[in-house]
Amino acid sequence: MEKYQLLQMLNPGALGVNLVVEELETETKFLIKQVECIDEHHANKALEELMPLLKLQHPNLSLYHEMFIMWNNEISSLFLCLVMDYYSQGTFQNIMENKRKLKAVVDTEWMHIMLSQILDAIEYLHKSNIVHRNLKPSNIVLVNSGYCKLQDMSSQALMTHEAKWNVRAEEDPCQKSWMAPEALKFSFSTKSDIWSLGCIILDMATCSFLNDTEAMQLRKAIRHHPGSLKPILKTMEEKQIPGTDIYYLLLPFMLHINPSDRLAIKDVMQVTFMSNSFKSSSVALNMQRQKVPIFITDVLLEGNMANILDVMQNFSSRPEVQLRAINKLLTMPEDQLGLPWPTELVEEVITIVTQHGRILDILLSTCSLLLRVLGQALAKDPEAEIPRSSLIISFLMDTLRSHPNSERLVNVVYNVLAIISSQGQISEELEEEGLFQLAQEHLEHFQEDRDICLSILSLLWSLLVDVVTVDKEPLEQLSGMVTWVLATHPEDVEVAEAGCAVLWLLSLLGCIKESQFEQVVVLLLRSIQLCPGRVLLVNNAFRGLASLAKVSELVAFRIVVLEEGSSGLHLIQDIYKLYKDDPEVVENLCMLLAHLTSYKEILPEMESGGIKDLVQVIRGRFTSSLELISYADEILQVLEANAHPGLQEDQLEPPAGQEAPLQGEPLFRP
Repeated sequence: MEKYQLLQMLNPGALGVNLVVEELETETKFLIKQVECIDEHHANKALEELMPLLKLQHPNLSLYHEMFIMWNNEISSLFLCLVMDYYSQGTFQNIMENKRKLKAVVDTEWMHIMLSQILDAIEYLHKSNIVHRNLKPSNIVLVNSGYCKLQDMSSQALMTHEAKWNVRAEEDPCQKSWMAPEALKFSFSTKSDIWSLGCIILDMATCSFLNDTEAMQLRKAIRHHPGSLKPILKTMEEKQIPGTDIYYLLLPFMLHINPSDRLAIKDVMQVTFMSNSFKSSSVALNMQRQKVPIFITDVLLEGNMANILDVMQNFSSRPEVQLRAINKLLTMPEDQLGLPWPTELVEEVITIVTQHGRILDILLSTCSLLLRVLGQALAKDPEAEIPRSSLIISFLMDTLRSHPNSERLVNVVYNVLAIISSQGQISEELEEEGLFQLAQEHLEHFQEDRDICLSILSLLWSLLVDVVTVDKEPLEQLSGMVTWVLATHPEDVEVAEAGCAVLWLLSLLGCIKESQFEQVVVLLLRSIQLCPGRVLLVNNAFRGLASLAKVSELVAFRIVVLEEGSSGLHLIQDIYKLYKDDPEVVENLCMLLAHLTSYKEILPEMESGGIKDLVQVIRGRFTSSLELISYADEILQVLEANAHPGLQEDQLEPPAGQEAPLQGEPLFRP
């Protein structure tokens, strides 16, 4: 002590006396903390524990410059002396006392600046496996109005002097109110620092409506009754204390009775920096590379859909938060989803997610959410307008390209596109995006995957109905893959139905190559045999066969002679028996027969196959359908002319209402 001159004795702390001194040689002011020790062994043990603190380097830590042991002859006692920087600007304790007197709220920006410095300093200590042990407002000193430092770090040896603690507690009951419950029993860890920090934050948040005594009583109460915190948080909310949403999330986890259930310092930093005002701070920028803990994310996501979207926006760069948020929306009850979603809301979600476009789980959950939201909205109201903006289409197409080998993702995306396309007007846009080429590649790659094939075929069915101008080359390649898919899944009714529709539409567009005609005809006829009860399939198969028969005699012959020993004409008669009261099916059947009669070589087969009698029956039963009668008359005239080459056209008119009995045939043949 010889090289220091005593200038001032400050109020004693929990463990010792604080002296303001001046170094004689440099005239620099320092603060010396004199801690009375039990004996020399106690002093040496404390000194040994504190020596590593001399090596610390951090801008927000008031570091020790020197440590030594001295004997005080006046009171015959041994003291450990800790020399640290002296700051005259005051401490957090002074700030809060002034605010309490004025019943004023701590300035939000100032609090954020200071808190970020405190958090950074504590993280530095904890990463160095150092526990502060003595965190409280009076140990956070102000260097200037925007700069603070932690001081007075202690040791296990000094903090476990029970007799000294008891004396100090009687002299100043406020001293121990910052300490964690386990610290009162002399058990210290990084989690006891978290408790103390929580008390500091609580004090800063409540200084506008709690006086010193009330604040101390609150700090003591929460050690034994955690529920004491809830009414205080409620009061903060009612008084609109800035940052209340963060306090609601932060304080219950910092002031948990069980140390193992408290947040770690990095978790505290994550939650704190959710505030927009923190995003530009250096500490916040360092946090961008760290994950938000799962339990923190879950607490953030509690509440309604608007709250979840706010979290997604605030943590837009955090993939782990986005994934959990989307999954929360996926499991949210339908009545809370706010269906139907407007285009702007869908685009908002997609815009947030797009920056994580390489993360499969996020894309899969997002597309599953779109499938749920759009599908349920359409189911609720078939007339509801489905969002289908260019942003949404581009996102879905980019998603297909980003993970071409993910079965689940590919299947979900095609299903979403099918829902969007159900209202039309996107065929041209998807064609420009290369959808037909991509679909052909996926059908080839996932040929064995029934669900993916079905979702692609369903989408193509929807798109090709509305297509206007089209580049035939990708569709010609696509038609080949559709036939392969139907051949790969010969017993699948739904695949057959969607496949027949696609083949019909491709035939109308002239996108089935002549070399594929025979295979397509066989597949269409076999699909009818497989699923005679599926009226959509039957109609589309007949339309496809008619379209091809119109341009190819080979197709007509293949229909008439389905396989050795069997005939497509018998199949046609069987289908009529099944749908004789359905004018749409009968009209498509007659359209096919009309095209078949344009080929003279197969007319004898049609005559011998009972087609003339069948058509006469049809004409007599459907007298009100002009289109159907037109087809029937055309067929009968051609067959009659072929049977009686010398008759004039007016002699070939079939008698109105004529109905000939059909030959007795089994309904379906193997």
